[in-house]
Amino acid sequence: MKIAVLADIHSNYRALQAVADDIGRWRPDMVVVAGDVINRGPMPVECLSFAREMEREEGWLLLRGNHEDYVIEHAQPSPEKMDGVKGEIFRLSWWTYEQLEKDVSVIESWPFCIERETPGGLARFTHASMRGIRDGIYRQLPDDILCKQIGEPPPALFVVGHTHLPLVRPIGQTLVVNVGAVGLPFDGDTRAAYAQIVFADGAWKAEIKRLTYDFARAERDYHESGFLDEAGPLAELVLDEQRRGRSNLFQWMELYYQDILAGKLSVEEATRRFLQIPPNQRRVYG
Repeated sequence: MKIAVLADIHSNYRALQAVADDIGRWRPDMVVVAGDVINRGPMPVECLSFAREMEREEGWLLLRGNHEDYVIEHAQPSPEKMDGVKGEIFRLSWWTYEQLEKDVSVIESWPFCIERETPGGLARFTHASMRGIRDGIYRQLPDDILCKQIGEPPPALFVVGHTHLPLVRPIGQTLVVNVGAVGLPFDGDTRAAYAQIVFADGAWKAEIKRLTYDFARAERDYHESGFLDEAGPLAELVLDEQRRGRSNLFQWMELYYQDILAGKLSVEEATRRFLQIPPNQRRVYG
């Protein structure tokens, strides 16, 4: 049995097309999209439309990620979140919400978890872990925490995304796979990533496939879609993430969030300061 799992597309339509083409050539028995199809990128409508087309025509299974949740939350906006500086911080997801014409009914219906009985036993798929949609699986986690994250009963195969950092790790009778990211890898490799998982000779095996795509065209999408002009200062950090294959937003929040809330610093100025930090002096996550 062959299973393809992709996640964390983040509105990067060019990377999604490259992965979908490769999946089509590989011809798996099942394709799972483990969340974060949209948001934190310039082409949410195209990515959502394509994922839904693949769901209808090819049977792709679609899961909800935390970035779908961020967009869904705008359907019931709170003044606390959208006024003042917090509104500036959340402009990325508000921009995506507006691109979807404020209709989140489709992504609201996507499940948190999918399970399937396979020839290799129970296979379980979710965005981050069974402990929550933002509770990610990282290499350094101890076994006792990882066992809680995969849930009960332990499946034969457990597959996630969320961290943008690929991983293949057996624990007990479970093969744990983090598929990395299609649109925004954070391991320093800017190529799109997805997992090819095979059950053969009585065991699950996984390979993280890396693919180049039209990086120049993907960068033009940031300009031509209006994302850089309309989604707020943090859109510049996202573009820098795509160029470098590294996370920016976590460290940006650590450095500046409290000063922004206190009125000591604007979001725009905080972004400008962060981008002046040499890349080799920024923190590497994971």
